[in-house]
Amino acid sequence: MSTPPPKRAVLAFAGTRRGRWLALAVWALLAAVGFSLAPQLADIQDDAQINWLPADAESTEAKRVAEAEFNQNGLTTLLVVYTADTPLTPSDHAAVEADRTALDALAAPGENTAGPIPSDDGEALMLVVPIAETAIDDDGEALFAEADSIIQAGLPDGLEAGFTGGAAASLDMESAFEQLDGPLTYMTVAVVALVLILTYRSPLLLLLPLVCIALSEQLATGLAYLLGTYANVTINGQNTGILTVLVFGVSTDYTLLLVSRYREELLRDDDRFAAMRKALTRSMPAIVASAGTVILALAVMPLASVSSTAALGPVLIAGVVSAVLASLTLLPAVLSLFGRAVFWPVVPRYDPAEAHAPAQHRHRFWGRIAAAVGVRPRLIALATTTGLILLTLGWTSLSVGLERSELLTTETASQRVSARMAEHYPAGSSEPVEIYLHEEDTAAALAVLEAEAGIAQINEPVQAAASDWVRIDAVLADEASSDAAEHTVLDVREAFADNGTDTLVSGPTATQIDLADGNDRDLRLLIPLILAVVFLVIVLLLRAITAALVLMACTVLSYAAAVGAANLIFQATGHGNVDTSFLLMGFLFLVAMGIDYTIFLMTRVREEVPRWGHRVGTLRALTLTGGVITSAGIVLAATFTVLALMPLTMLMQLGIVVCVGVLLDAIIVRTLLVPALALWIGDKLWWPGRIAEQHAETREPEPQEASV
Repeated sequence: MSTPPPKRAVLAFAGTRRGRWLALAVWALLAAVGFSLAPQLADIQDDAQINWLPADAESTEAKRVAEAEFNQNGLTTLLVVYTADTPLTPSDHAAVEADRTALDALAAPGENTAGPIPSDDGEALMLVVPIAETAIDDDGEALFAEADSIIQAGLPDGLEAGFTGGAAASLDMESAFEQLDGPLTYMTVAVVALVLILTYRSPLLLLLPLVCIALSEQLATGLAYLLGTYANVTINGQNTGILTVLVFGVSTDYTLLLVSRYREELLRDDDRFAAMRKALTRSMPAIVASAGTVILALAVMPLASVSSTAALGPVLIAGVVSAVLASLTLLPAVLSLFGRAVFWPVVPRYDPAEAHAPAQHRHRFWGRIAAAVGVRPRLIALATTTGLILLTLGWTSLSVGLERSELLTTETASQRVSARMAEHYPAGSSEPVEIYLHEEDTAAALAVLEAEAGIAQINEPVQAAASDWVRIDAVLADEASSDAAEHTVLDVREAFADNGTDTLVSGPTATQIDLADGNDRDLRLLIPLILAVVFLVIVLLLRAITAALVLMACTVLSYAAAVGAANLIFQATGHGNVDTSFLLMGFLFLVAMGIDYTIFLMTRVREEVPRWGHRVGTLRALTLTGGVITSAGIVLAATFTVLALMPLTMLMQLGIVVCVGVLLDAIIVRTLLVPALALWIGDKLWWPGRIAEQHAETREPEPQEASV
């Protein structure tokens, strides 16, 4: 066997007899830092949708005016809706009035409860309670429990009461995001543990990698806290939830790759430290290339205009860096403490004959797969390509844009109250449009609003206390997150622009529009950048432009097929509308991470081809890496499936599309399509290099695999 390159041998210090102690000491310090900082991440988490908006969005500018001129900083509204099947009586009105007085105790300092506001049919009343957002963040459940006790105490017979509005929606979202902490972590650990035990059937190879992964996750969470505190990175439940799944997923991928190579080298070398050093130096290019691809793809994310998307890049980079450091330093050091015993009860024994044993001798199943690919590469390439293209047809029915009622996968009490409220009030009453303008434009603005058919009601203008700013609330005739409501807001904005009225239109509907526009701009900007980054990484890794183009085409086709297949699942399960960030997030994870398996395969192909020639080397690489890469793909797919169990629709959909895409990449694209295309194209795959010809004199025949 050839001696590992000196530079990589130095980087493999964690696998040496002395270097392992240094690695363990450094990680003891890193673990202490991680455990001290990680619990503080929840303190800086902010899930308010307005903070996700592009900085230059009209809604963002309106928010600044609301805070500066109308003292609306940190305020939300709690709507208390009372309904009955018959017209309300004077005693009903008196009970609601008493509730209004009592609810003032829960209102934000300096604010009072508004109402009661009667419905036109006389069968409903509504109270509007201004609530401090900090009260929801600190203990929203206690606040709602107190409010519920107030309204239930004197509730007359036949009168129903419930909560909706911004405060209720915030509590629903906060409850959903709470499941991204403990439950998400526990389910992710359980999935990874199951895959590890099924793969290796060794108690130590279950425990030791899990400990290393857990430490890297704590370090990543601590780094995310530092980014949020000192680098002004927006931290929310979405990116912290994805961070946990990402770290566990990629760490397990790297673990499987390293452990598989370590086991292979233990069969060839009697010295466990030499075996670990060789395993590290030979698996390091694939691991570093994989991590580097993801990191560089994530590095373009801060260019996004949507704050939550921009923040996702630095947060997930912290996760990937922590994962790759743990995989290349902590894990080798821990494994070297136990040597061959980590594989107990199936311990790999040194066998000198293994150095020249054919790949099929150890991997019969994957040898048969490779043989099938080698016999009919063109047929397999055409068949798999056709199958993937057929899956992309599911994309044609994709509907982008979630309504407010679809943000969570299950219906909440506040949504039921909102539906009941819409039976008595205009559908948009709970979330009015907010218009901010200067006093001299008030008359012109009112004329525009009165002429708009989608506006059901215009509230009295409110003058700012210390300036000429005016606020007008307009109630939409349609539900605030519906397409009809969005068209109304767009028409109002256009009408204001046409008549020269200097206004800022905000509110939940306008916020939804601005967020969708920002996601659309980011999609068109970031996808080409991510493609360019991944392409350059593959060119540098394989030093072959043809191979890079082929791999990129396969990856993009796989992404399109994954979206199409996932959309069929969404349609079948009643979640046919996808979030506006779905396509970009799916592309990021499937292209930047899904290409890992192709990188793992092709780096091994490039290692084997100089020795065996293009055909045999390609099939040998497929045979040797088939099991570990498929296991890694199943692990990553399984960990992202955990997101599909979350109550947030966006994360559920992201989990499904990544799961489908990774399985396609690991089982179809990498196993069949890529090696079939490599054989079909032949040595030209390595253009502008000629890797096989350059090393023809070093090839060694492998008669046992001549028919593969």
